[in-house]
Amino acid sequence: MAKVVIPKKSCSVNPLKMSQPIGAALAFMGLRGSMPLLHGSQGCTSFGLVLFVRHFKEAIPLQTTAMSEVATVLGGYENVEQAVLNIIKRTKPELIGIASTGVTETKGDDVIGYIGLIRQNHPELKDFPIVYVSTPDFKDAFQDGWEKAVTRLVEELVEPPVNPARRDFSRVNVLPGSHLTPGDIDELRTIIEDFGLEPTFLPDLGGSLDGHIPDDFTPTTIGGVGVDEVATMGDAGWTIAVGAQMLAAAEAMQKKTGVPYRLFERLCGLAANDELIGFLSEISGRPAPMKYRRQRGQLVDAMLDGHFHLGGRKLAIGAEPDLLYDVGSCLNEMGAQIVAAVTTTQSPVLEKIPAEEVWIGDLEDLETLAREKACDLLVTHSHGRQAAGRLKIPFHRIGIPMFDRLGAGHKLSVGYRGSRDLIFQVANLLIEDREENHEVTPDKWRNPWGLDASDADGAAIATIAAS
Repeated sequence: MAKVVIPKKSCSVNPLKMSQPIGAALAFMGLRGSMPLLHGSQGCTSFGLVLFVRHFKEAIPLQTTAMSEVATVLGGYENVEQAVLNIIKRTKPELIGIASTGVTETKGDDVIGYIGLIRQNHPELKDFPIVYVSTPDFKDAFQDGWEKAVTRLVEELVEPPVNPARRDFSRVNVLPGSHLTPGDIDELRTIIEDFGLEPTFLPDLGGSLDGHIPDDFTPTTIGGVGVDEVATMGDAGWTIAVGAQMLAAAEAMQKKTGVPYRLFERLCGLAANDELIGFLSEISGRPAPMKYRRQRGQLVDAMLDGHFHLGGRKLAIGAEPDLLYDVGSCLNEMGAQIVAAVTTTQSPVLEKIPAEEVWIGDLEDLETLAREKACDLLVTHSHGRQAAGRLKIPFHRIGIPMFDRLGAGHKLSVGYRGSRDLIFQVANLLIEDREENHEVTPDKWRNPWGLDASDADGAAIATIAAS
């Protein structure tokens, strides 16, 4: 069981974590026709907007209440009201999701009260869905903001079933964690549908941020789950929650609608996917399709091939708790040792991570630990690339942001195929590093006679000695 360590540093150096508000904003982007609105200054929204654009390489809908110094002191009701009215008039969204920021939380704005006043002063907005979530960025992290936003969406939009005794057991709710990419969500959708089940994802980034090009421009999210679909999630037979961060949302769903849930804390690796396939087979009454039996065999073969290169390697990994647990556990099962683990916020899964310690810190902590432990591989988001360069070790990118590579939204780590691909990617990095920097060849060999292998005679001697 890992020990959680919280360093007593005066400041964060090369931060690993991202803030709660943008975690909530990304969750709102998983709904069709949604417009996330950050209640704070323009700068807060600009940084989040740039981060998402660089990661997804897509147009990102994100608005701000543009709080000034005076508005912050006097209260932000007028800013919230004007922002909501302008968004509805100009973009015609199906939903507005409001996330607070540090400046408005410090002031103590009663945004729920503001929304009540807006509905009272503008009766036409009485039934328009406006969802508010409290996400101060001076505490917690990206994963926490996502968790709180999804929980609020369940509490606000899901309607209790008319007849709980007549559930549709062919329908399944899926609550994906923030560590799943749009590609992961699409893979899960395919797996569930192959069992004859109809999944509804909340949020559904696989439908809104998967990189498709629409016929016409729209200022709101394109695709994703609709507000009307979310309202009927209470009629489903089961809820599948992916990641420990989704436990609160699954419990809120069960409390409001009576739909039972099953929590999968990880979906990367052989045993984790065996558990998922077994559960889907149980609730659908169908045997696992032959394609998944074949994919399972491919994963087992990949594990056999990859363990020669991963076994005994020292791993340094920095990520949000659920992503750290998911990917780290899979690589540990391949024989890699997690000797440096850094995360962003508290979570019940941290103690389950197969490492002696898990630090809640920054990329400076990760780099320091990786150097002290002589790690062979660094795994984190794109801001860790300089550390990997200084350490002169291979670098595998996971999580958000991933701005220096294309296809971040389509990276896959769930299911048998995703686990297989992860093993191949990491093993190939280690193979390449070994070939470039560590493998002894005649060209690099210096013979005991003091001749360079680059010389003709030295090359001949080296060849003979090597044979």
